[in-house]
Amino acid sequence: MFNLIRKDIVLQKKTLAVLFLGLCVYLTLDASPIWVGIAFSIAIFMNAMSIDEKSSIHMLLNSLPYTRKEIVSSKYIVVVLFTSMVAAAILIVNFIIHRELTIWKDILLMVAIVMTAASFMLPFCYKFKSNYLLIASIVAFGLYMLTVNFVVQNLNDQIRELIHMLLSLQNALLYLIVAISIITLYGCSWLLSIRIYRNKVF
Repeated sequence: MFNLIRKDIVLQKKTLAVLFLGLCVYLTLDASPIWVGIAFSIAIFMNAMSIDEKSSIHMLLNSLPYTRKEIVSSKYIVVVLFTSMVAAAILIVNFIIHRELTIWKDILLMVAIVMTAASFMLPFCYKFKSNYLLIASIVAFGLYMLTVNFVVQNLNDQIRELIHMLLSLQNALLYLIVAISIITLYGCSWLLSIRIYRNKVF
C-alpha cells in the first residue's frame, strides 16, 4: 500500500508546487489561513481522485497485487497526508511572511472541516464521478447565494460569528468530543467507500 500512497504523491508533485506558490500569494495578501487551507486541501485530494477516475487506471490497479480495500485505504491516508502538508505549509509560510505562528485552533478547525468534507466527498466520488460532484457543488453554491440574497441575508455574518465563537471556546472536553466525532465520521466514510469500491465493476 506504501507504493499506492507514493504514486499519488509523485503524480501530484507539479500540482503541489503550483498550489504552494498560490498558498504563499494568498497568505501574503492576508487571506484567512482557515479558508485558504480548506480550499487548497480539497483541491489537492480532488485532483488525486480525478486522476484515478479512468476505468483503465482502475483496471490496472486491480491487476496489481493490491486488494480493493488497500486501494481505497491509500486514498484516505493520502487525504490526511495532503491536509497535514497544507497545514505545515501554512504554519511555515505564515511565520516567514508575518513573523507569527498561526493559532493552533485555526489549524485544527481547518483540518476538521477538510476531514468532514472528505468524509462525504470520497464515497460520492467512488459511487459516481467527480464531474457529478462539481455539478452538485455548483448547484449548492447557487442555493447558498439565493439563501444569502433572499432568505437569510446576514448568513455570512452568522457563520463568521459561529466560527469566532468556536475558536474562542476553552473547553478541552468539547474539543475532544468534536475530534472523536470527526474521526468516527471519517472511519465510517472509509468503510463505506471500501464497500462501494468492492462492489464496483470496471
